[in-house]
Amino acid sequence: MNFKTVLRHAGAAIALLAIGAGGAVAQTCDITELSSAIGEGYLRAQNELVVNDNPAAASAGLAELRSQPLNCYEEGAVLGLSAQIKLAQEDYLGAAVDLRTSLDKGYIPADQRGQTLKALSQIYFAENQYDDGLRFMNQWIAGGGVPSRDEKWTLASVYALQNKYREAVPWAEQVLAADGANADRSVYDMLIYLYSNTGQLAKKAALLERLIERDPTDKQLWQAIAGDYFQADNQRRAFEVQKTMYLGGILTEEGEIMQVVNFYNSFDVPYSAARILEKEMNAGRISRSFERLELLAQLYQVAREHERAIPVLTEAARMNNSADMYLRLGRSYLDLKKWEEAEAALTSALNAGGLRDRGLAWTQIGQTRYERDDRAGAREAFAKANDRTGRSWLSFMDSEERTAKARIVEVADNERREILTEQEACKTLTIIGGENLPEGCATVDERLEAATQKVLELQEAL
Repeated sequence: MNFKTVLRHAGAAIALLAIGAGGAVAQTCDITELSSAIGEGYLRAQNELVVNDNPAAASAGLAELRSQPLNCYEEGAVLGLSAQIKLAQEDYLGAAVDLRTSLDKGYIPADQRGQTLKALSQIYFAENQYDDGLRFMNQWIAGGGVPSRDEKWTLASVYALQNKYREAVPWAEQVLAADGANADRSVYDMLIYLYSNTGQLAKKAALLERLIERDPTDKQLWQAIAGDYFQADNQRRAFEVQKTMYLGGILTEEGEIMQVVNFYNSFDVPYSAARILEKEMNAGRISRSFERLELLAQLYQVAREHERAIPVLTEAARMNNSADMYLRLGRSYLDLKKWEEAEAALTSALNAGGLRDRGLAWTQIGQTRYERDDRAGAREAFAKANDRTGRSWLSFMDSEERTAKARIVEVADNERREILTEQEACKTLTIIGGENLPEGCATVDERLEAATQKVLELQEAL
């Protein structure tokens, strides 16, 4: 409320209510009329103010009156006219001094005391002297005054300005009750602010829900609800609110949509995060920058959606000739067992320059060659890696090859043992007198010698 406007238009009425020109003075003064000399001077000053609209002349006439001895009734009348003149001159604090003096000296009749207290509260509110304004307003209320809707709003606002939020709440609640469901948004906002500062989150939530019902597309309201959940460290509920806003088409700006993407990611739903990000990039609401492509590829890779990650990685890698992106592209091809494509991407990573872990790229190239049974090429790549992983692969291949050779020796030795067993059988049949020996007995000795020689040669080659 603009109190100064109120006082400027109602100043005379306030002063006359406080102390009328010919009205009664409180019972502390037994005199009931002005003396003739004072009465004439008083009427001249009042005429200058009311009829001639000349506060300066009225003030001069009042000064002349004050230079004379005044009885209690005259002093009360002069104080009342002084307050009236000062209000006309917009000297509100001066008028307040006169009114307070009249109150203190008991010059205000009982039936005018309440309105004088109210006038004082309005003056002090107009001058931003809130402590005094509240003091006189509360005195007025304590004496039976009933604030109007606007005066209740003033009390709520002043208490809020003084950070006395609990004192402000009941007045703001009464204003909302008076205005009903269609109350102005400023009333709702005031109460939401007060509830936030007094920890009355249930009441705040109820108000926010009422406002959401009025306008489901109000982004500010949804953000306030999400903010409450953030403040309460309830990230899951905050996420649900943000998701509802996104699905409802309320979030349209890049930063807002990215917050939803990040929420999905933080709650371990990388595939959904990636799908939203890609959709919004294609729609042009999220920039198709290298950083956004990098994130999209990462989300697809974490979700093990390598087929979807590959075109994104390819675009990002080519955009900046990024060694890291080519390396990650190679990783996705590896996971899909596309060995040739993987080697091509990894080679591009090495050629792009600036690769932080060249050993990893060479190790992975070695893997692609190993899977294609290019053992010589794999050994070359693992050797170029020149790191523990590469050496481990070389050791593994050595062990693998030794195992294969040992298996060959084992097979040859088993063949030798079978021939040896055959030889023993032939000898037994010869002793028994076997004229009809098996045909193989004729060559068993030569075959055993050849098998034994083969085993010796294989053992030497190990």
